[in-house]
Amino acid sequence: MQEKKHNLELDVQYPDTRLEADLTPELVERWVRGALLGPAELAIRFVDAEEGQTLNREYRGKDYATNVLTFAYNEGAEIADDEPTQADIVLCTDVLQREADEQKKTVEEHAAHLVVHGVLHAQGFDHETDEEAEEMEQLERDIMEALGYPDPYAENE
Repeated sequence: MQEKKHNLELDVQYPDTRLEADLTPELVERWVRGALLGPAELAIRFVDAEEGQTLNREYRGKDYATNVLTFAYNEGAEIADDEPTQADIVLCTDVLQREADEQKKTVEEHAAHLVVHGVLHAQGFDHETDEEAEEMEQLERDIMEALGYPDPYAENE
């Protein structure tokens, strides 16, 4: 599958530096580009549990750290095809590492999936209904396969 080359402005931030050496900006950009359907201006931010919990509590009303939060700034707006998707995607390092271990995945595999998931959310995909969830999960499987990673929804062995 040929990699899409949509315009992308990407800022990868590591306030929590634990994964910075392994999950490089170049690797993160590869994952983002794999999930892009159009131009985008994105920030991907790796945070610790404290910041993740604060953001989830303040913006979603849920007082715990979650694996990924997507803040889509032009969500629901009618945007032209050439107008970029704008979003911040926040990954919680603590949750990412714990889930990877629990799911018997590498941190890289799980981080790739969470970035793809967050980028799809930024572009308007959701999983509120069964139909939406099936569509989004299949898209995630296809993207992950194209990126060379296993099915993120396969049952753990």
